[in-house]
Amino acid sequence: MSLDKYHLSKKGENWQLKKEGNQRATETFEGTKSDAIKESSAHLKKGEGASLRIHKTDGKIQEERTYPRSKDPKSSKG
Repeated sequence: MSLDKYHLSKKGENWQLKKEGNQRATETFEGTKSDAIKESSAHLKKGEGASLRIHKTDGKIQEERTYPRSKDPKSSKG
């Protein structure tokens, strides 16, 4: 099964959650990056499984998370 891929990145003063391949944001968050990660996580946990790539303000990928954790295709402990 393939996971839906999402990106969380800075857009102007806000953070934007966008499904890979879509032009429009799924959700937009005001406030801190930490708050945006929490809200994005809550949104993605409701679905069948998703991968979230969290970007730094410079656009580079900082980390990748899988929701739910049991859907993580990696067999590493990290």
